[in-house]
Amino acid sequence: MNSMNIKSLSNTLTVRKLNGSDVDLIYNLCADNHLFYQYHPPFVTRESILQDMEALPPGKELSDKFYVGFFDAETLVAVLDLILGYPEKDTDFIGFFMMNASCQGKGAGSKIIRECIAYLKSTSCQRIRLGVDRGNPQSNAFWRKNGFHIVDEREFILMEQEI
Repeated sequence: MNSMNIKSLSNTLTVRKLNGSDVDLIYNLCADNHLFYQYHPPFVTRESILQDMEALPPGKELSDKFYVGFFDAETLVAVLDLILGYPEKDTDFIGFFMMNASCQGKGAGSKIIRECIAYLKSTSCQRIRLGVDRGNPQSNAFWRKNGFHIVDEREFILMEQEI
């Protein structure tokens, strides 16, 4: 079992696991991000959020999954779905990352990712991997700006960063 101190994912925001009682907060954050869903249909629903909270890749258990929120006081600033040790033991996978639309374009998302990477570097993680939807210019630019590079292109673009 992987242990993680999720509070260490940020030095400036409060980080906690999200659960079913947070669905409306998550939905409101996601529903404001129309561009993402143009490239990643269907549009978010409360049911899809509940499914995502428990979705796992092959061979992983819920103890490897951290579906967390980054909060500034009561405001949900970002949602991150992190799978430890996937697809390899020394690789962590970001399954989903979305910022509150009102916080975008101000460097807050990059700061969160930098702080997450700094913490993951202190664990056994040597690489962070994620998928980006083909054609989504916003996601592609964001991850490139944050040091990720393309390692494979299939139905989505696979990116990673050595840490």
